[in-house]
Amino acid sequence: MNKRFKPKRSTTKIIPFIQSGDYYFTKGLNAYRRRDLYKAKKYLERAVHLDAHEAMFACQLAVVLAELGEYQASNELLLKIIAELDPDMNECFYFLANNYAHLGLFREAMNYAQTYLEREPDGDFAEDVEDLMDLLSIEHEGGDMGDQEDLITKQEKARTLLEKGEFMAAIDVLEAIVAEYPEFWSAYNNLALAYFYMGNAERAQQILHDVLEKNPGNLHALCNRLVFSHYLHEEENVQRLAEQLACVHPFLMEHRYKLGATFALVGRFDLAFKWLRHLYKIGFDGDYSFYYWLSYSAYYNGHEQLAKTAWEKVIEQSPEKRGQEPWAVPFAGKMAQWLTGADMAEVLYGLYMMSKSLTDDELVAYRDLKKELPAQSFVREFADYVFSPSLEPVPLYIADSYSVMDELWQKNLLADEQLHIAWFRVFIHALETEQDFSNHRAWAAATEYVWRQKQGEPITQKMMSEKYSISSSTVQKYVKKVRQWLF
Repeated sequence: MNKRFKPKRSTTKIIPFIQSGDYYFTKGLNAYRRRDLYKAKKYLERAVHLDAHEAMFACQLAVVLAELGEYQASNELLLKIIAELDPDMNECFYFLANNYAHLGLFREAMNYAQTYLEREPDGDFAEDVEDLMDLLSIEHEGGDMGDQEDLITKQEKARTLLEKGEFMAAIDVLEAIVAEYPEFWSAYNNLALAYFYMGNAERAQQILHDVLEKNPGNLHALCNRLVFSHYLHEEENVQRLAEQLACVHPFLMEHRYKLGATFALVGRFDLAFKWLRHLYKIGFDGDYSFYYWLSYSAYYNGHEQLAKTAWEKVIEQSPEKRGQEPWAVPFAGKMAQWLTGADMAEVLYGLYMMSKSLTDDELVAYRDLKKELPAQSFVREFADYVFSPSLEPVPLYIADSYSVMDELWQKNLLADEQLHIAWFRVFIHALETEQDFSNHRAWAAATEYVWRQKQGEPITQKMMSEKYSISSSTVQKYVKKVRQWLF
């Protein structure tokens, strides 16, 4: 007879590991008391996610964000609390007043400070608010409090113009700022960048020199000076300035990131890794560019797993970067620096190198890279010619510039990269007045002659005429053109 067995009932209790918002709020508070602000932020964000209607969770997160310098995000939370979660949480007005004061928006800061006192004249923060109001009044005694707000607005406008590549417009705004606020160093640094992007390296360097004379420890100016020397190929200066900055130990997280990113940009991945890994280990939550340079510096220091982990963050935040991994052959080493740098001649050379390194089918996969390139029309047009020459019509001077590079490529060593980049410098500057580059061999011969002569090499125009199979008189004619644009 078949016996039927009843399955044994399990007596094991399964307790799901689902923590409440209170759990993470408590952990966040403990981290905050230990001054571990990045962990506090992480836990409190989790608490707010689990209980979005708890005003106290949101308020504590806003406090931490403010201490991390994320004033705008802090303000958004505080305004949400007042508008939606708990209109009677009056301390939010005090925190808003502090945040706006740090942002330089003093009129807004004064308004929120007054609102707090109106609501809680004997509140816990009343004395602090009165001190803040006194400070704001002294700072702007006899002046218009809107002046500082106007300054912030102008600086933001200039930053936007720089990002769009509208350098002349940015220079106009920044020149006006430094004329009105002669000790606003941030504007000077941006002005130096704008002049450098325009090709006026001498003016850019003079601005940095003036800043460092008046404000010797200005880290942004020191870093920009190193970057400029890198793009100008002043190798001795690069080495000297990098070693000087290697001794700097910034206190602010923003400055540590600036230092690390600068070292990465100039190819000193050893020094970059020190700061970027440090920030990563303490929980610094940067944008995609932070993880981009962390990945590169980790990879070139032998930490491949960290490089891959960081690159996952890059792709999360900026999917179009896929294919630009430091271990991807087309973008390894200098190629990545050329394509991601501020030197337009190097960007063009990087695009040219891509066309020589990849097959037509492989180039198709990188078409989206065009969106990440500088906004100058000649860069975008050159990219069109590289990625889809049969699909995108481009001006004749773009095709000619590529052909001139071909002449140099065929008659010189691959290692002569600075000579090759020199042609693109000539091309960019010549575009202002010259658009006929149809005599490819003449432009190539003249560029090589002027460049090699500048390096102190024994070179003659006759040698160039023979090398490129053109007449000496033609070389002489084009040498006159090249000299005015190359150096």
